[in-house]
Parts: sequence; C-alpha cells; structure tokens
Amino acid sequence: MAHQLEQIAYVGETPWHGLGNQLTQNQPIEVWAQQAGMDWRIESSDVSYMAKNDRGQSIIMPYEEQRVLYRSDTHAPLSVVSQRYQEVQPKQILEFYRDLTEQSGFELETADVLKGGKKFWALAKTGQTSALKGKDVSNGYILLATACDGSLATTAQFTSIRVVCNNTLAIALKGQNSSAGVVKVPHSTKFDAQKIKQQLGISVRAWDEHMYEMKQLSQRKVTQTEAAAYFDAVFNNTSLSNAEQDEGIIQFYRNVASQANHSATKAENKTEPNGRAMSKVMSMFNGQGRGAELSSAKDTAYGLLCSITEFADHERRAMSQDHRLDSAWFGAGAGLKQRGLEQALRLVV
Repeated sequence: MAHQLEQIAYVGETPWHGLGNQLTQNQPIEVWAQQAGMDWRIESSDVSYMAKNDRGQSIIMPYEEQRVLYRSDTHAPLSVVSQRYQEVQPKQILEFYRDLTEQSGFELETADVLKGGKKFWALAKTGQTSALKGKDVSNGYILLATACDGSLATTAQFTSIRVVCNNTLAIALKGQNSSAGVVKVPHSTKFDAQKIKQQLGISVRAWDEHMYEMKQLSQRKVTQTEAAAYFDAVFNNTSLSNAEQDEGIIQFYRNVASQANHSATKAENKTEPNGRAMSKVMSMFNGQGRGAELSSAKDTAYGLLCSITEFADHERRAMSQDHRLDSAWFGAGAGLKQRGLEQALRLVV
C-alpha cells in the first residue's frame, strides 16, 4: 500500500505515527519547507472541455465558472474549485509559525504533506506543560492544517499530547461547544494569519482549563461497570445512564475478560456492535495501554479517555499508518476522541 504522505519532517523523538525525516532543532522555516516537501506552490488554470463542432471537428471550450488546482513542481492535479476559492499555499502554513518560533518560544515539531499535496499541516509546541499525579506529563501544541480538495477548511487548534504514549487530543474550553479553541477559515475567505493568532489569544486560558478538566478526570475513580457503560456510549452513541443498566453490555465485557480461548473471544465480539474495538479499549484501560498503570489513569475516568485516544492514534484499523494519522487528526478518529472527551466529562459533572 503506497503512503498517502508526500513527505514529513520532525524534530525530537520519532512522532507517534512512526514516520518521517528527522531534523535538528531550531531549523529555519526554509529548511522545514524543503524537508517537509512544502517548497512548492498551488497554481491554477481555468477549466476547459473538448466538444465537437457541426463538422465533427474537436474544439476546446472554456468553462469559466471553475478552475483546476495543480502543483507547481510536478503539475499533478489537486482539485477542481470555483473561481471564488481562496487557496492557501504550503509555505503559508509554515510561515504562520515564523514569529511564534522566533519571538514567542514556540518550536516547530512536525510538518507533513498528505494525499500528494491535497492536504498539509504543521504542529508546534507552545511551551505549555503540565503533569498529573504519577508524573503523567502532557504538553501543549498548536496545529495548523488545510486542504485543497474540499475535505478541510483551514483550521488552527490547540492540542495536547500525552508524553507517555503520544496520544493527541484537541483542546476545547470548558463549558463551551466543541468548536471553542478552534479557528476555521473557509476557502471562500482569504487566509489571514495574524487574525487567526488574535482569535487564538485564549491559549493560556484554554490550556489551564483543559488541564483542570484532565485533573478532575484523574481524580474520578470508575468501576468496571462504569467503564463498560462509557465505552458503549462512545462507540455506540448510547446514554451513559441507560448503558449502566444494560446487563448485556456488562456481561459482554465479563466474557471478554474471562475468555482465554481466542476463537471464543472472536465469536463473542460478533454479538456486540463495535465489539472488537470495545474489547480492545477495555483491555487497554485494564493495564495493557501505554501509561495505564500510572496513578492518574489506573481505574479513573482519565484512564478511560486515554484508552480512547490511544486506540484512535495507534490501534484503530486503517489501511496504513498514514491513513490512521489522517483520521486521528482530521477524520473519524478525531471524532471518536471528541466523543470520548465529552462522555468522560459527563462522569465528573
């Protein structure tokens, strides 16, 4: 299976996705652009089509309502868009971080091109860091991503990464909707880096409130029954309160935990929607996950959330590791983690 990744660069330890070319720290933006495969431009051309005149001759006709976007280096097509479409260049994603890295102590950590140039993003460490009990450390990051195939608006968001397992989780402000802490710029609007930075000026408050929520989760002890109900709610969109009363769900987990025979476990999984995933995260919660035995995570609501984020980032079925990365940041994996956060916070209300 060919990688979706065109190229990827990073500093420090190998990223959670295990892919990429390592750089030394404090490299200039120009080096990042070259090593991350972002040193090209999105060009455009009006769309034309071939027709035949009344004499049967082929003629080329313009279609002025749309343009085709293509790469300046390979001339490979990227997408067909309207004349109103405002493209964001790969280097603009990196330039967003120039003053942050040169003046504000941020540090670029990963930059990546996906799907042959249709999607690209960069991640920088903000310098914010916090530890829960048991020395369970999380660091703050800011992610900027865009796409030119209609799959993603230009999106800036705060993200936390748990050091022990490299699990990623988007940060939202407590008590607000899931878009808080995220700025999205549709491609019908011109990209304005400074305006986005102003809108993201809530970073300190967002980080503090996020870590306050994580501390609350780490202090909330949960039973196996509550864990089963939580995972059912996340994967099957059930109610936590109703799921707690569903003895069938509880019995399912008891069977999974007690079955030593692999074939019997597989048969059991078929009786429950998302059975394989649910049994996997339960086993991760019960000690098999990275950092699951830390006091912050063991038998706590935080441990439940960490099992979900680890599953989405590292274990969820995918055609390749880079497909999983794309999903964890921008697709179904990101949605799974958001549901996991929402359901976990319901346990500490």
